[in-house]
Amino acid sequence: MTNTNKIKPLVFWPPFLLLMAAVMMSFADLDAFLGATSAINSWILDHFSWLFSLGTLLMVATCVWVFFSPLGKVRIGGEDATPLISRWRWFSIALCTTVAIGILFWATAEPMYHLHSPPASLGLEPGSADAAQFAISTMFLHWSFTPYAIYTVPALMFALAHYNLGKPFSLGSALSPLFGDRMLGKPGHLIDALALYALVAGMSASLGTGVLTLAGGLDNMLSIGTGPVVLGAITLLVVVSFILSAASGLKKGIAMLSSLNTRIFFLICGFVFVCGPTTWILSIGVEGLGVYLGNFIEKSLFTGAASGDQWPQWWTIFYWANWLAWAPITALFLGKISRGYTVREFLVINMMLPALFACVWMSIFSGTALSMDMNGDGLLNKALQATGAESVVYTMLDNLPLAGITAAVFIFVSFLSYVTAADSNTEAMSNLCSEDSEASLSDDTQAHGASLKLKLIWGGTIGFVAWVMTSFAGVDGIKMMSNLGGLPALLIVLGCNAALIHCLVSGRFQEREHSRLRDARAA
Repeated sequence: MTNTNKIKPLVFWPPFLLLMAAVMMSFADLDAFLGATSAINSWILDHFSWLFSLGTLLMVATCVWVFFSPLGKVRIGGEDATPLISRWRWFSIALCTTVAIGILFWATAEPMYHLHSPPASLGLEPGSADAAQFAISTMFLHWSFTPYAIYTVPALMFALAHYNLGKPFSLGSALSPLFGDRMLGKPGHLIDALALYALVAGMSASLGTGVLTLAGGLDNMLSIGTGPVVLGAITLLVVVSFILSAASGLKKGIAMLSSLNTRIFFLICGFVFVCGPTTWILSIGVEGLGVYLGNFIEKSLFTGAASGDQWPQWWTIFYWANWLAWAPITALFLGKISRGYTVREFLVINMMLPALFACVWMSIFSGTALSMDMNGDGLLNKALQATGAESVVYTMLDNLPLAGITAAVFIFVSFLSYVTAADSNTEAMSNLCSEDSEASLSDDTQAHGASLKLKLIWGGTIGFVAWVMTSFAGVDGIKMMSNLGGLPALLIVLGCNAALIHCLVSGRFQEREHSRLRDARAA
């Protein structure tokens, strides 16, 4: 067990104190706090929407380039490296560590916003067939290849730097191809601290989303309401669960939960596909995919600047900021478990397969929601307006067979999804703050290595911030938290992207492998 006193002060204290100050300010004067965060949020969106849009598109292009380049053949950890976990467990962890809780909450609610309130600048009639087509294609944009590219770029760069170059467990390692060892030590610790702040903000936003989903389901079944007390109790239960799971280590809690979670995802998908409007799901899914692929660049770079349309800032940019807030720390964990596989396999498992799964999920859930609303006199939109986004999916399930059972299963998988995503990141956050994490994490010897005390501290902080935002600021507060964490993370991930491009152009890892093989043959 890591010595709990051996924390990295530059990594731990700046984000922790900053977040505690934010919480104290919110209690001292909530209106002033929300006013300040709203002003900062507006400034970020006004000045950097273009960078979010262009940067994330660049990450997708970089992943495609890497896949078809000679770098794709390089094995993470060297030619003799053995895999840490199986492909199935790797895929299930990659899926559940990233956007899992989000697809549960937004897959049915988000299409209602796009169907009934499409971007004003596009001139789409609310509730029309064109608006429905826009809604389903936008779901593909927001939830498939771009989000997973955001996670894949820093994770791949860190994995190569850590395992193939022997760099320490730090985000500074992922930037070392550009800046050398100057980014290690204190500069690397400051980068880690910045990423920690971004992740706690992003995890708090996502936990808020998950808590709203759970509260909506319980209220639908038990009529207990969704007030601060209920939200606080659910938040506490989720936080305790993911801390216990993280404390049990990689090969126990995280791998087992993610495997179970993924299987339930497939089960729910199959049920809704069979019991929902199957032919419509297939047709709207194919049509939406065509619109998405045909207009991918245009949709990716839509900022609304010319028309003054705020829609991209409150949807597409919000999502990019949320994924980016998670990406740097999540990259450490995803990079850690990738040892023994090639770069091309890394891209398949961490980007392509989860993105394809997201396309299937959105076709089924978003397609069913659109069909039910358009053919049911705005049924789901009425639920959205009456009781909030958290009620939409349960209204949809109420209109399918086995309503009570499916609602209970959905509540359970919503709970499991956030626990699965949070425990891996809590593990990575705690390792990042610990001096002992400078050692290689090539085996599971440090599954219990991160201090339980650090996990408790970060888990409690995330839960507390999430409770404050969901109880007193609602969905708008969640979006602001995501954006505030997303900007610093964007700069880190763009640095990782630049480092990866540098490796592609210089052939650094290919040359290193060829040299090692020549030396082995000569010996």
